[in-house]
Amino acid sequence: MASSTKSFDDAIKVGIARAHKTLKNLKSAWVQNQQIKLDNEGKSQNTGVQLKVTFIIDD
Repeated sequence: MASSTKSFDDAIKVGIARAHKTLKNLKSAWVQNQQIKLDNEGKSQNTGVQLKVTFIIDD
């Protein structure tokens, strides 16, 4: 799960960057779910995405 206060696109970039720090050979990412958290006035406060990433394991 990755989040951003800017946009879904930014949340995706944050999630991929975080995965890239710990995983090698990233090949693709799939957005499984999206979520918007709202404040008390119904305005977007935070956007989030749940990503599944594909990577190759070296033998």
